[in-house]
Amino acid sequence: MHRVVWPTAKENRRDTSIVISLTIFFVIFFAVIDWIIQHGMLAFVK
Repeated sequence: MHRVVWPTAKENRRDTSIVISLTIFFVIFFAVIDWIIQHGMLAFVK
């Protein structure tokens, strides 16, 4: 068995901010891609 070392508060805040930032980035990224595809398909259908 190895000794468990918990992350410090600073490491925890850093990791949490990275996860939240990446989540927001990917939500915006996929929303833009979806919007582009949607408008492209509508233009293609018309």
